Amino acid sequence: MKFVDEFRAPELIAKTGEEIRRLADPNRHYRIMEVCGGHTHAIYRFGLKDLLPSNVELIHGPGCPVCVLPMGRIDDGLSLAAQPDFIFAAFGDMMRVPGTHGSPLEYKARGMDVRIVYSPADALKLARSNPEKHVMFFAIGFETTAPSTALTLVRAKAEGLRNFSVFCNHVTIIPAIRAILDSPDMRLDGFVGPGHVSTVIGCRPYDWIAKDERKPVVVSGFEPLDILQSIVMLLRQLRKGEAKVENQYKRVVPWEGNRAALRAMAEVFELRPYFEWRGLGFISQSALKIRAAYAEWDSEQRFIVPGVRVTDPKAAQCGEVLKGVLKPSQCKLFGRECTPEQPVGALMVSSEGSCAAYYNYEHRKPVTIANAATN
Repeated sequence: MKFVDEFRAPELIAKTGEEIRRLADPNRHYRIMEVCGGHTHAIYRFGLKDLLPSNVELIHGPGCPVCVLPMGRIDDGLSLAAQPDFIFAAFGDMMRVPGTHGSPLEYKARGMDVRIVYSPADALKLARSNPEKHVMFFAIGFETTAPSTALTLVRAKAEGLRNFSVFCNHVTIIPAIRAILDSPDMRLDGFVGPGHVSTVIGCRPYDWIAKDERKPVVVSGFEPLDILQSIVMLLRQLRKGEAKVENQYKRVVPWEGNRAALRAMAEVFELRPYFEWRGLGFISQSALKIRAAYAEWDSEQRFIVPGVRVTDPKAAQCGEVLKGVLKPSQCKLFGRECTPEQPVGALMVSSEGSCAAYYNYEHRKPVTIANAATN
């Protein structure tokens, strides 16, 4: 299978692991952050950390959009959708994320009309087929999913479909990385850059990390060899004392990004002055809101939003895990009070959450690269 099997070949993986061990200075401890939750899952699924020397530490970053969404935003969206003749539509990984009074799935059990959709276009179809109801799409994601939301809003406006709106929770990756670097308790040597986001924004937006912060960035794919090769590229830079942005994922990521997607986002969205992130607090210009020209299809401009602010349960340490200060297993609730079946925090239920990845692949059933590469 082209571009899959080639990146899971055990003999190549073993050789790349040897190269990492050769490049890593035994007198130095490396802390490398993989920003994207998809990378975190691949690292645990394929047992990649077991191939690394003990002085190469992988830190799990805030690149899971479901995980960084504060409880208050979930409560706001559910409060709107609790109105009569409303349909709450969202991606599947939102369904079990807990709000203050339950998850969307629990609200569905109480009688609210909650639907799983696979794209915002599916939510638009729901609006067309249910003209007597209002369909609210709970939009979430980094720049990866924002273009599809933007194009759906363009279509809704063109059709004059007034029983459809979007509750926008799209966030942007660069301010989150800046907040991580500004954190006084965080020391990092480099970044495995997010592959999915970069298919939209390209590689150039990371230049400041290399130039101003002197941290190398390698945009990476998601197969075992992608990630291991990215670590090799980072270690080579660090060994030479370099700091630059490199693109390991050239087969998918254009350096300048997807211009058509960026144009669609620019037409529909503008930056919010501030947006709250779980674990990171309020970050300026870190999220998107819908422009006034599309106000009729913006849930927040069309309806009264409570503006709920809720802190996470005190015992849950989601913020520390999101910032990479703690490993998932170091949270007091991990694997006991907080499991995928009964999640306390979004990091345990999301398909990209680091706690879910650790629980499924490391905590419960350790795997080796030899058998994982064939699954």
